[in-house]
Amino acid sequence: MHGLNERQLKAVLHTQTPTLVLAGAGSGKTRVITEKIAHLIRKHNYLPHHIYAVTFTNKSAKEMKERVHKLLKDDNSKGLNVSTFHNLGLNIIRREYKALGYKPNFSIMDAADAGQILKELMHKHTLDPEVLEGVQWDISRWKNAHLSAEQALEQAQDQQEQARALLYQAYQKQLKAYNAVDFDDLIGLPVSLFKEEPEILDQWQNRVRYLLVDEYQDTNAAQYALVKHLVGVQARFTVVGDDDQSIYAWRGAQPENLIQLKQDFPALELIKLEQNYRSSNRILQSANALIAHNPHVFEKSLWSEMGLGEPIRVIACANENQEAERVVSEIILHKFKHRSKNRDYAILYRGNHQARLIERALRENNLPYVISGGKSFFDHAEIKDVMSYLKLIVNPDDDAAFLRIVNTPRREIGTTTLEKLATYANQRGISLFDATQAFGITQLLSEKSLGRVQRFGELLLKWTKTADHAQGEEVVQLIRNLIEEIEYDNWLHETATSPKAAEKRISQVRELILWIERIIKKAEEEAGEAKTLATIVRHMTLVDMLERNESEQDHDMISLMTLHASKGLEFPNVFLIGMEEELLPHKQNLESPGLEEERRLAYVGLTRAQYSLTLTYANKRRKYGEDMTCEPSRFLYELPPELLQWEGKPGVEISQEEHLKHGNENLANLRSLLGG
Repeated sequence: MHGLNERQLKAVLHTQTPTLVLAGAGSGKTRVITEKIAHLIRKHNYLPHHIYAVTFTNKSAKEMKERVHKLLKDDNSKGLNVSTFHNLGLNIIRREYKALGYKPNFSIMDAADAGQILKELMHKHTLDPEVLEGVQWDISRWKNAHLSAEQALEQAQDQQEQARALLYQAYQKQLKAYNAVDFDDLIGLPVSLFKEEPEILDQWQNRVRYLLVDEYQDTNAAQYALVKHLVGVQARFTVVGDDDQSIYAWRGAQPENLIQLKQDFPALELIKLEQNYRSSNRILQSANALIAHNPHVFEKSLWSEMGLGEPIRVIACANENQEAERVVSEIILHKFKHRSKNRDYAILYRGNHQARLIERALRENNLPYVISGGKSFFDHAEIKDVMSYLKLIVNPDDDAAFLRIVNTPRREIGTTTLEKLATYANQRGISLFDATQAFGITQLLSEKSLGRVQRFGELLLKWTKTADHAQGEEVVQLIRNLIEEIEYDNWLHETATSPKAAEKRISQVRELILWIERIIKKAEEEAGEAKTLATIVRHMTLVDMLERNESEQDHDMISLMTLHASKGLEFPNVFLIGMEEELLPHKQNLESPGLEEERRLAYVGLTRAQYSLTLTYANKRRKYGEDMTCEPSRFLYELPPELLQWEGKPGVEISQEEHLKHGNENLANLRSLLGG
């Protein structure tokens, strides 16, 4: 525990009562958690498998586990449970599937799979799609608030809400028939189980002897209920959070869970971490002043020993094109002056659409960049389709994969047929794939429907047998042959909005195959191992896009990301663009409580910067096909004026001549730095 400050040490050593560590940005919260885990094992004789640490991302969980291993330097951490909330929920469901009424090979539906089920249900019940627009979001919100379909129905205020709640009810029945759960169920089902089965809860409380929770301000109602159940009356836990960094209300996060803790656990010890190890004091003082405009139950003020630091620059630009050009020219100049790397710079923005012009300016100046927080490679429908075929070939019990590709390409296997198939499979405890080949199904389906279902089952059976013997390059050829046989390229052309869109989707599939090819070649070159399709699918299923972005960030590239995606990261030099009313704060959140969350979002952006921070805004921005006048963000005026260095006056348009003059000055600076 060498090097911990006084507050950090107190947080690590306090084990007598439940503990809330209010940890400001950059205050070393991860170190506190990992040191506390080591302390519990070394000094309080906790066995590692009785300690559970929970966070929100695979990246954070991985980092935490690695740090504990380094601290203990031996096998003392073997069996330690460090995971995301959803992985913990999944482990509970895997152990208790019988009590929950599931078969052991239950599937997890992603958002796209769930959306498809809802579409089919709406069609079946001839419901108006407009009335039920956004129902998937409502169902997720209800589940995060830990409301059952029956409770949602009871609370319905009008016919529209009633229709949504009824669809929620039908959706849950359908999931159960498919022996499947969705992402939100991974938290909701364990909570329901613990409520209804005290003996099972007692077993889990005996298993979880000490619980540590990171990013506690991001928990929703269901996650808080899970924590309360697991810690029980013994209340051996430490939660770490920062109400000023709660930016996920749109997905159910409740920063008030921090306040609720004190009410539910009166013996709670509050410890504040206010010393920041990331940023200069000028940045911290600005962030403190900004967030002070939000109401607080817990007051805190960040400070640093890193000195006052550089002035915070606020740059007014004529329009969004000049903003992009100016930011890129500033990065080029700063790089030359400080001999810094591309990876030392981050450009942050409120919405993904703001990246387009920045990308263009970076490309025109041959500056490499990586975008984080955008659409994942695995989120593309065509990648999901191909991966579902491969998953089903490797594991015929994967009902989620079966349901995704049974009509992709179209095979005219209708919803009624699938319902009969699913009910039959569930009653007999077999997979949907096995049901296609079962004799009993012949009694339930019409001759035409039976033929279609059996042909699909036979196709899968053939590829499953082929995959059993394929290794190395044979795997790649198998995938190519499969895509050709199902005429997937034709299907993409049939369903795409344009030939260009179809070609783009086809190229994504080609990229997937090339990636698989690279994995196989690498395994053969480095380990002399011939990969099977099963090992390839396992490898790719475990690839998390966050980890993929991490590996990209290891290269020397400028980072582009939304403010939401930037949370938890830090960069020497940060450019926060689009500091305008209706952009940051967003036009949908100009009233409380949305405004408070927008301010927290800006606070997160400011506190990502270590040494230099530049804020930009445009006096005009193109909206709805015409140039609209923009107002500088109110957040700029909430920062201490003596800490800011303004360039350009608010509301005064910068002329092309002034913009050209600035560009020439930058060019002159570069020439002098290069010696002529």
